[in-house]
Amino acid sequence: MNRTELTERLRREGVPDALYEIPGVHPVALQLDAYYVLRPEGDAWPVLMRQRGQEEVITRFATEAEACRYLYDTLTGAPPPVPGGPERIDRLLADADEIQRRAEEDFERAPGPDTDGPPAP
Repeated sequence: MNRTELTERLRREGVPDALYEIPGVHPVALQLDAYYVLRPEGDAWPVLMRQRGQEEVITRFATEAEACRYLYDTLTGAPPPVPGGPERIDRLLADADEIQRRAEEDFERAPGPDTDGPPAP
C-alpha cells in the first residue's frame, strides 16, 4: 500500500480527514489539537503525532508500505503488528517448550498463598 492507496482506504473506512496528514497526498483542512502525520524523510518513513504545533515521532519504518499499514491499523483500530514481525513469532514458537519449562519451574518456586517464602527444597 502506498500513501494514495492509504488515503483512499481510510476514506472508505470513514476515518475523519482531520485525524491525519500525508503531505503531497492528503492535507489537513481542519487542524485539530492532535493528528497523525506520515511523510518520507530521507530513507525512512516516520509516523508522527503533531500536537499543538509540536511534532513527535511515534515510530519509523524502512518502507512506505510498512508506514502506511501502521497508520491504517492505528486509525481503523486494528491491532498493531507484533514487534519484530513474523521472525519474532517463529523464534517464540521454536522456543515454546523451553519457555513452558521455565514457567513451570518459576511457578514451583513461587511462594504459596499460605507461606511467606519459597517452599523448602
